[in-house]
Amino acid sequence: MGRGKIAIRRIDNSTSRQVTFSKRRKGLIKKTKELAILCDAEVGLVIFSSTGKLYEFTSTSMKSVIERYNSLKEEHQQLLNPSSEVKFWQREAAALRQQLQNLQENHRQLMGEQLYGLSVEDLQNLENQLEMSLRGVRMKKERILTDEIQELNRRGNLIHQENAELYEKVNLIRKENTELYKKVYGTRDVNTSGGNALNSYGFESREGSHVPVHLQLSQPELQTHNTTNRDND
Repeated sequence: MGRGKIAIRRIDNSTSRQVTFSKRRKGLIKKTKELAILCDAEVGLVIFSSTGKLYEFTSTSMKSVIERYNSLKEEHQQLLNPSSEVKFWQREAAALRQQLQNLQENHRQLMGEQLYGLSVEDLQNLENQLEMSLRGVRMKKERILTDEIQELNRRGNLIHQENAELYEKVNLIRKENTELYKKVYGTRDVNTSGGNALNSYGFESREGSHVPVHLQLSQPELQTHNTTNRDND
């Protein structure tokens, strides 16, 4: 048999009323904690018993909850009241104008203008502020220059590496050209006329040199060389 529905009205018996208050107060605080944790809500709970005893719970602090409540309530009332809303925005505009005026005055003082009325202490503080600003600008400039130098060094290393690889390829082509010359003219003429033949192909034999080599193509004069060999014989 299920529980009967309890009538929601004041409990006449003081003992029963106190027991019910204690049970339901604990249940309400438990539900409040669960709501704050599960929903990430800012919750504030205030309970006064019939005897005037205070019970409270808050997920943050009761002071912050009350201040937030009063602020939002005031804004809500201002929105409902057109005259209050106008006054609110007038105060905001006045505060912004004053802030702008202070910034402009500070900017002129940093530019060395309108320094009248400043004491020695104020001028010293202004000088210290300028020195700190100048130090920050110089540090930023030095950091940018350092980054640019590192980038240039990196590019220089890449260019140097590419140059070394190209030089190795040129040496390989030179060796292949020498072997080709041996096959065409024979090994007996390599020592005497090998250098001239290499030069005829546009190569200069510079060991250990990284100077760029300009490659040129030319056809070997086989007929003239054969005629010279027959004349010598």
